[in-house]
Amino acid sequence: MRVETVPDPVLKEPTDAIVRITTTGLCGSDLHLYEVLTPFMTPGDILGHEPMGIVEETGPEVTQIKPGDRVVVPFQIACGHCWMCRSGLPTQCETTQVAEHGMGAELFGYTKLYGAVAGGQAEYLRVPQAQYGPIKVPEGVHDDRFVYLSDVLPTAWQAVEYAEVPRGGTLAVLGLGPIGLMACRVAKVQGLADRVIGVDLVPERLRRARADGVEVHDLNDFSRQEDLVEAVLSTTGGRGPDAVIDAVGTEAHGSPLGRTAQRATGLLPREWAAKLTEKAGVDRLAALRLAIALVRRGGTISLSGVYGGMADPLPLLTMFDKQIQLRMGQANVRRWADDIFPLLTDDDPLGVDGFATHRVPLEEAPRAYEMFQHKEDGAIKVLMRP
Repeated sequence: MRVETVPDPVLKEPTDAIVRITTTGLCGSDLHLYEVLTPFMTPGDILGHEPMGIVEETGPEVTQIKPGDRVVVPFQIACGHCWMCRSGLPTQCETTQVAEHGMGAELFGYTKLYGAVAGGQAEYLRVPQAQYGPIKVPEGVHDDRFVYLSDVLPTAWQAVEYAEVPRGGTLAVLGLGPIGLMACRVAKVQGLADRVIGVDLVPERLRRARADGVEVHDLNDFSRQEDLVEAVLSTTGGRGPDAVIDAVGTEAHGSPLGRTAQRATGLLPREWAAKLTEKAGVDRLAALRLAIALVRRGGTISLSGVYGGMADPLPLLTMFDKQIQLRMGQANVRRWADDIFPLLTDDDPLGVDGFATHRVPLEEAPRAYEMFQHKEDGAIKVLMRP
């Protein structure tokens, strides 16, 4: 990771806009580019998919925003008019699908698998499909109030929606990083779950969730997964939570086999490594396996953590026997934005104003990545400003 001077972006299509970035987030998904998806990266790729800023220029087919407007840019690039977009699935946009790799909609700053579109950890960003994507936000309020509409808020919101917690039920959230912590807050604001249980091993994350009224379990207190499962089951009448959100994904600790397979790609030429990862990638599945063990029979697992493997061994016998419902996928930002926007008020029920733990200049991005990756200095959410 390094900071370089590159040519300013320019309009290429009549549906483009140029946005001057004022705040951009560092996401846990960016860390996947360090490891699992590294073979798909190309030197010079510009990262970042959580930006907001001021519109500088628009193409002739962009009419809902204009120069001077303040906007948040969703992390996916979608047209808004295809069948998938009209069905509430802009992450599967048929206009921007990366057919070459059999993937869904293009994403900002996220490898050639998703179109190799220059990302938002930059001073300026070219926004394709700007006739639909950017979300106009009001002036006069700090960026922290709205920047999370780009990813964190809709991802957490979708995770809770997909969990389908019954009224009065119990929700467990695995991983209390930005998405997991915000999912806990969303669940409490929605008021469906009577209990929210959080699991993590980072002290700062556990303290933050506990302060939000979440019942927390520290993984460091358990020598075996079975002991943690028993502890949670004992507080749910032996049945287990009605729903479990896996907000960890492939960063899960454990699975030496998965870690070894991932690192082995680093010994291969880039093209070979990409092919191997695409066909035989293996994730660290500790979090998903824990979710399967925890959730009650007939319950729901909602995956918001990113997985990148193509040969992941799953306990399908257990999943089938327990009649588990499984929902997953990249968050459909525009699908949920209208539901979230009314909560970004002065009352700040989701606590967005104080959500970031670190704010650094864009020039310090390499150090910010290192700090976030190693969970140093209590880093939970980092915002960068050009």
